[in-house]
Amino acid sequence: MSDRAIETQDIGTVEDRFFTLRDFPLATGATMREATIAYETYGRLAPDGRNAVLITHGFTSGHHAAGRNPANNNQPGSWDGLIGPGKAFDTDRLFVIASNMLGSSYGSTNGASINPATGRPYGSDFPDIRLADIVAAQKRLLDALGVKHLVAVAGPSYGGYQAFRWAVAYPDFIDGIVPVNTAPWASANTGQQYEEMRARLATDPDWNDGRYYGRGGECKAVLTEIRIETLKRYGIEASLKPRFPEAAAREVAIRELAANWAKGWDANSLLILRRALLGFDARPDFNKIKAKVLYVLCRTDALFPPKIAPAVIEALAAARVEARYFEIDSELGHSSSGPEFRKWEPPLREFLAPLVARVA
Repeated sequence: MSDRAIETQDIGTVEDRFFTLRDFPLATGATMREATIAYETYGRLAPDGRNAVLITHGFTSGHHAAGRNPANNNQPGSWDGLIGPGKAFDTDRLFVIASNMLGSSYGSTNGASINPATGRPYGSDFPDIRLADIVAAQKRLLDALGVKHLVAVAGPSYGGYQAFRWAVAYPDFIDGIVPVNTAPWASANTGQQYEEMRARLATDPDWNDGRYYGRGGECKAVLTEIRIETLKRYGIEASLKPRFPEAAAREVAIRELAANWAKGWDANSLLILRRALLGFDARPDFNKIKAKVLYVLCRTDALFPPKIAPAVIEALAAARVEARYFEIDSELGHSSSGPEFRKWEPPLREFLAPLVARVA
C-alpha cells in the first residue's frame, strides 16, 4: 500500500473544454438546434479508443473531478484522490473524461444560455430534457473524442443515476459502472419535488417566472438558503466539525460556502435537472446490463441509506448482472465519496483491475 501511494501523482493544471452538438434530438421529440457540453480530460486516449473512463457528477456540483482548474479557483477536483497517475483511475493507463451535464450551470447549455430562436436567455423556456438526453449528449461527446469503448462510468449521486442509465442504454459500450451514494431510480416524488422547488424559487422577488436575467439579484438570496439546507442534508456539518468545533462558527462557514456556490449557479438549473429525472427507473431494464457493477453507499447517507442496497443487488443478480456492494464507513453522509476516498479506493482498484487489464 505504501509503495503504491508513493507512486501516485497529482494531475496538475487542467482546463475546461467544450463540445457543441447540432440539431440534438430529445426524448420528448423536440430538437435543440445547438447545445454545448463542458468537460475536462485527464490522461491520453489509446489509438484504439478503448481505454476511456467517464466520470459523472452530482445534482448541484460540476465536472471538475481532478487536478487544479483556474475556472474553479485552482481547487482540487471532487475525486482528485481517485484520478491521476498511479491512482485508482490511473491516467498513465486510462483516458478519463469528466463531463458536465446538459442543463447544469458549469459551462454547459442551461437556462442562462442564449436561445438561438429568440436571441435571449432560455430562462423557463429551456427545453424539457430527460436523463436519457443528458447521457445521449455525453455519448455524442465521446464519439467526437474518438472513444470507441468505455472501461467504466463512475459518479456519485445524480452521477450514479447517469451510470445506471449508461448501463441500460449502451450495454455493449461499457465494461463496468460505479454508482456511488445513489440508486437506480429517482424518487417517485420527483414531480412534487419539482413543483415545490419552483414554488420556493418564486418566493424570491427577482424570480419573474424564471425570466430574471438582467434584473439584478438573479435569485441569489433564495439560492443561498436552498444551498444551506442542501449542504446540511449532505453531511457538511460533520465535515466541518474538526475545523469549526463551535456550532455558530460552522453556521458562518456553511453560509459562506452556500453564498459562494450561489454566485456561480443559475436557479433555472435546479428545475431543469430536477425535471430531467421524471420517470427515471433503470430497474425494469436491468436485464439489458452487460457491465459489471460496483455499487457503493455510505453508512450515514440519509438520501440513499444502505438499507436500499440488498434489494438493488438482489435485482441485479436476478438479471444475471455481476454486482458487488461496498459500504463507506463515514460520518460524512451523502458527500463522503470525495473526501473519504481512501476508505473505498481498495475495492474500487480491485473492481477496475480486470477491466483495465483488457485494454492494457
